[in-house]
Amino acid sequence: MGVISIALSKGRILEETGPLLARVGAAPKEDPEASRKLILSTARRDVRLIVVRASDVPTYVQHGAAEIGIAGKDVLHEHGGAGLYQPLDLGIARCRMMVAVRRGFDYAAAVRQGARLRVATKYIQTTREHFAVKGVHVDLIRLYGSMELAPLLNLADAIVDLVSTGATLKANKLHAVEEIMPVSARLIVNQAALKTRRAELQPMIEAFARASR
Repeated sequence: MGVISIALSKGRILEETGPLLARVGAAPKEDPEASRKLILSTARRDVRLIVVRASDVPTYVQHGAAEIGIAGKDVLHEHGGAGLYQPLDLGIARCRMMVAVRRGFDYAAAVRQGARLRVATKYIQTTREHFAVKGVHVDLIRLYGSMELAPLLNLADAIVDLVSTGATLKANKLHAVEEIMPVSARLIVNQAALKTRRAELQPMIEAFARASR
């Protein structure tokens, strides 16, 4: 029996995955947030954690560097999901992907008139698809942080980003005008590994299903 690698990212997902890992008997032996190690041993000799950037989790699982991963729906939608089996919505790290604009910007009128919108986001594919369905032309500006600055400095008309409480938007005089999709963390599995190592991976999937109820 080989070792099962679980890829996940630091931050909210790792924090909220902690109790689930404990329930499946795979709690890390040291604090992932404090450790500089990127490969962590767990309470199970046959399970290890691989700590990677959130946007890289699907790639590690797709290419078999990890058999299992935990990633937000936002990351998976942007990735496209190739080579991945997504058996479980773990119901953690919940938030919403939203379109937000500065106060006073008439978003409804701009969309209705079919005007070109400048949209700042790191979710390029998701944003392009969303506005294409609405028949709105968008000029996409890729940003990776401090998204709220873009409308304030007239870099963009709108932003597409994850919103949890909305406090950051409010503090920067922005408001959400449209929800693109609800987001939560999903368990993902390498499709090839599931075929060749089903006897090992299926019990793990079922353990996570029980733990997340």
